[in-house]
Amino acid sequence: MRFKKINQTIPFSRLIWFIVGLAVAIQLIIITYNHLSGYFVLEDFRHFLLRLLRGTLLSTMAGLMIVYGNLLVIALMNKLASWSEKPLVRISLQLICTVLLAAVVSVGITSFAHYIKPYREGFSDVVLTNALIYAVVNIVIMTVLEAWIYFIEGKQARSEAQKLREELSQIKFEVLKSQINPHFMFNSLNVLSGLISRDRDKAQDFIDEFSHVYRYVLEMIEQPVSTLSRELDFMRSYLFLQQIRYGECLTYSVNIPGGYLDKLLPPLSLQVVLENAVKHNVVNDANPLHIDIKASDESLVVSNTLKPKMSMGKSTGVGLKNLEKRYALVGSKLPVFYVDSNHYIARLPLIETN
Repeated sequence: MRFKKINQTIPFSRLIWFIVGLAVAIQLIIITYNHLSGYFVLEDFRHFLLRLLRGTLLSTMAGLMIVYGNLLVIALMNKLASWSEKPLVRISLQLICTVLLAAVVSVGITSFAHYIKPYREGFSDVVLTNALIYAVVNIVIMTVLEAWIYFIEGKQARSEAQKLREELSQIKFEVLKSQINPHFMFNSLNVLSGLISRDRDKAQDFIDEFSHVYRYVLEMIEQPVSTLSRELDFMRSYLFLQQIRYGECLTYSVNIPGGYLDKLLPPLSLQVVLENAVKHNVVNDANPLHIDIKASDESLVVSNTLKPKMSMGKSTGVGLKNLEKRYALVGSKLPVFYVDSNHYIARLPLIETN
């Protein structure tokens, strides 16, 4: 489990196959070279298999220790000297650690092998030779691991970027779809039709605010954030349209200190919250809806009186979920929604400008 915590990039099973495969390859090279050079001549095929099995087991043990150590070194170097900030320092330190790690492991494995079956040559000469071989092999292993990790992380980054692009496109589509909602369009045009015959001046105001709402949507749909000042300007246009429909049954108040107006939030955040308040609550003379908008603790707090419509089914919460996703794309703080003292409250974090 500890090994898996250190190695969070390369699949564990693939790493094991890599170590075993490398151990077999190295032993085949060593055994073949020793046989052909006359240094250690094989007696028969059975002798070859025994040498290969014994050598592979020892090399696999060494490989596990070396790879585990290399991954520790890579993790440490990522914290102390990243490739992007200190490449020369990293190369120097990592090379030293690679050689020292190989030397320590080679001495341990060579001593263990000598204990099992003493070498015919001088032990010190074998230790020195093996240390050199291990050092060269570990430099190759370290290079392979770094390249492997770089390839996997690059692939993951591209996959995550593609996923984010698709998710962002879906979020934009949902936001735009909510703005050209057929019900909203139908209700707005119905209200406008009645105003034209009854109050032409107010009908003109309605058209102006209606066009402002959709102009803001088209301008901001591609933007990750908007200023609170522009959101409040949009909010006034949006609530103007709703007040034409509901009259004095729908009221609102705004209390925002001037120092908050340049702070940022995802565009159309207020629209999502306001639309929920109007959509899910009864709004009539007996049950007026009041919406209070204020700033508190680096957040925009929107609260409304709670009088849920009895005929409404269970809300899907798509709008609020999309709002949370848009916040996640631009910062670490997410909006919070809750009920308190017969009021529905939305806290929208405000983002500092750079």
